Amino acid sequence: MTGGPPLREPDLPRTATLRPHALRTGFSTGACSAAAAKAAVAALSGTPLSTVNIPFPSGDRHTFTVHSLRCEADSATAVVVKDAGDDPDVTHGAHLTVTVTWRGDGEIVLHGGAGVGMVTRAGLGLPVGQPAINPGPRQMITDAVREASGGRGVDVTISVPDGERMARKTTNRRLGIEGGISILGTTGIVRPFSTASWRASVEQAVAVMAAQGVSTLVLATGGRTERAAMRLLPQLPLVAFVEVGDFTGAAVRRAVEHRLTEVVFVGMIGKLTKLATGILMTHYTRSRVDTDVLAEITAAHGGCPQDLAEIRAAPTARRAYEIWEVGGLLRACGDDLCARVADTLRRFSVEVGAEAGQTLAARVAMVDFTGQQVVAATEPDWVP
Repeated sequence: MTGGPPLREPDLPRTATLRPHALRTGFSTGACSAAAAKAAVAALSGTPLSTVNIPFPSGDRHTFTVHSLRCEADSATAVVVKDAGDDPDVTHGAHLTVTVTWRGDGEIVLHGGAGVGMVTRAGLGLPVGQPAINPGPRQMITDAVREASGGRGVDVTISVPDGERMARKTTNRRLGIEGGISILGTTGIVRPFSTASWRASVEQAVAVMAAQGVSTLVLATGGRTERAAMRLLPQLPLVAFVEVGDFTGAAVRRAVEHRLTEVVFVGMIGKLTKLATGILMTHYTRSRVDTDVLAEITAAHGGCPQDLAEIRAAPTARRAYEIWEVGGLLRACGDDLCARVADTLRRFSVEVGAEAGQTLAARVAMVDFTGQQVVAATEPDWVP
């Protein structure tokens, strides 16, 4: 098979040594902020806590140590120190600091303090001019505060000492987030996707499913996309679903070696765009989204010149998604993107399986940013 963009995989060893123990997960900045917020509200209510227990989106609960508390006449401040587990996160050890005051209207309102970035460009899923506190963490913080507020309204200000320096080691400025870090975390849990050990765990997962006679490998980049994949393909056993993180190339290589017959990839527009351009390692430190490809797809399906220019200049793929959605192009452009990803996966399987004559069939689905709905796919009946 010929054609398509060149395939790119990082210069990593084909095998990695599994650690004798499981990778240690950590907590996101959003989860730590939620814990600090609840501790601060409890202190403001007259109940200082040395540990605090908060709800997570999964329904689980986790307990955090309160690093410090300070109460004044009409405010309280709590600090929780972030533990990122085994992930090499630049915010590991950050002091997530939350100051709270009562409001008179019963509302819980979040504010960004020093060290928390501000959104300066469209396409991030947050309003321009607002603090970079993502929707998942906003909900976690709100839920945690409600548990301690007794129904009262609260102003919640999140700050991160040294956050502006930490942000220099991230892509925030390039994405349009200025002045500090983002408060992130869809699930509240940090899994070490970017480590060699996570790559090894992905490879092991493929080996396990192959040993059980399962021939279809379903790859998803995270928890939301994995749940979407399970809803899409409920007939497959759980072992078929692998939360691949950024290691699509490693997973496909192992699938070919274990003589599987098919790979299904379920993802959001950012990862799909990278794969469509031939990038098999999709971590942000190793690759970036090629918005020119998104503009090319948009043009092929009738996008106007203004939209093409905006997409090319966008810091993330999300802006293209928004333009497609508003312009009625989401299905056509999304299907095109999924077809390109499927071609990348097939071509890579041919390349790595050349000696054995082994190749994989490939199918692809794109989900929205909530992970609740398939919006485009290589298979028409996958889209509601």
